[in-house]
Amino acid sequence: MDKIMQNDTRIESVCFTGHREIDATAACFIPSTLKNVLREAIARGAYRFLAGGAMGFDTIAALCVLELKNEFPHIRLELVLPCKNQTQRWNDLNRSVYDMIFERADSVEYLHEAYTPYCMHDRNRKLVDSADLVVAYLMHSGGGTAYTTAYAIKENKELINICEL
Repeated sequence: MDKIMQNDTRIESVCFTGHREIDATAACFIPSTLKNVLREAIARGAYRFLAGGAMGFDTIAALCVLELKNEFPHIRLELVLPCKNQTQRWNDLNRSVYDMIFERADSVEYLHEAYTPYCMHDRNRKLVDSADLVVAYLMHSGGGTAYTTAYAIKENKELINICEL
């Protein structure tokens, strides 16, 4: 695979943003592509990986980081969660995957005690503000992922949309 990142500036932290709903075809290619991106980020010094705990891309990204910890034991998965009751309406399968990620994360930060109309927005901004590199799975121009990637660009963050690789 060609070099994914054209920038060789040293980085320490990476965050993720992406859609909650991912079709089966994309779900098959995302982990291998994402792990290649993460390996290159680690080669540039990244050791902190921040995920927001949502279903879909956030879950895939967190699982990839946890898998890469076998190869790179020094890396950290840090969860930045919008609220303590984020999984309240999730089904049992999604909640059990979330619980497994939660148990294996190196740190967990809650931004709000309970759901608020702006807690997801706060989480997304905190992720971007805390990262040197934003790795996105952005397929369409609406919703929270589009807002978060636009915010990352506005804040001059390095951004990789794995849909474009």
